[in-house]
Amino acid sequence: MPRSRATAPACVAASLALGLAVLAWPAVAVAHGAFPPDAPSLVTLVLGWHFEPTIVIPLAFAAVGWFVLVRRIRRGHPDTPVPLRRSAAFYGGLFAIAVALLSGVEQYDDTLFSLHMVQHLLLVLVAAPLIALAAPITQLLRAASPRVRNRVLLPILHSTPVAVLGHPVVAWLAFAIILWGSHFSPLFNLALEDRGVHDLEHALYLASALVFWWPVVGLDPAPRRMGYPARVLYLLSQLPLNSFLGMAILFAQTPLYAHYVTLGSPYGITALADQQAAGGIMWLGGDIAFIAALLAIVAAWMRHEQRDAPAAERRANAQRARLRERADELARTRAGGSPAPAVATTAAVAATAAAANQPGSGDILGPMASGASPRSSERSGPG
Repeated sequence: MPRSRATAPACVAASLALGLAVLAWPAVAVAHGAFPPDAPSLVTLVLGWHFEPTIVIPLAFAAVGWFVLVRRIRRGHPDTPVPLRRSAAFYGGLFAIAVALLSGVEQYDDTLFSLHMVQHLLLVLVAAPLIALAAPITQLLRAASPRVRNRVLLPILHSTPVAVLGHPVVAWLAFAIILWGSHFSPLFNLALEDRGVHDLEHALYLASALVFWWPVVGLDPAPRRMGYPARVLYLLSQLPLNSFLGMAILFAQTPLYAHYVTLGSPYGITALADQQAAGGIMWLGGDIAFIAALLAIVAAWMRHEQRDAPAAERRANAQRARLRERADELARTRAGGSPAPAVATTAAVAATAAAANQPGSGDILGPMASGASPRSSERSGPG
């Protein structure tokens, strides 16, 4: 294989990784300036975009990298190209990041806590699940040559750090701890005063949200894949924590962050009233996002059961037919008075019954390790 073809997936993977890495890297720390003189309006929020190289460049790298990846998969697997909904989800996630960090929302994030909360919800409840729905790891594995897949990508996926971060319990705890810890620690107020800390906070939110939504979506390969009941429980247990966090902010009797107090009452909004609006946005917006995700998981669960019901019934009928044949053979053997074949036949019946109870593999890493094209993940999950 020519070197250019062998290294193309690695180059695409590097482009995507570079985009996310640069996005996560804090920008040069600069003091936040005075708040904008005009009150936020639909016009200023929609049209108030600005150019920030540390955000625009990685987003452009990720967008171009995805386009190249999709084209390579279309050439290598013309019968199973990347579904349009995957590309729509990926570009939708990038757009949500751009809205959070480049639009008019960002201009008011250190002036109004309510818009700061909108910014955070866009990152953790919109951008992260959309990127997870695109199944970027699966697309990288499909585009890669067997050599790159087996020597580079799969060792990374099987590594200890990925196994730890990909564990659902770790992902669940990391998401909850970062959200609660950032809002009720000096980090939040420090982020309002220091641009570098602010960008680091955004990176933590986005990274923890990606890790959190990864097992929920269940499209990409993971060390531990959760079934649909576990995914529902996973989200249900996180929902009240998000609600309680929003309520804690909403019903606080005094402003939580000195930065907003020092600004006075910009645009006629007191720090406490703005904080109450932020708590309401987190409570309501978070609950809507989690309930929508739960409904999507339940719908995908139902589709999965309906799709697999005929095949499962055929397998069960075939197993029952084999068991009846073995039982008839055993009865005939016993009627003939030959005990030895009966023992053998009894063992065969037991073996057949045991085989009927063995679950399917379902681990996408198995076929990938041998160089097979991963397709099963494109047909599973809520997407």
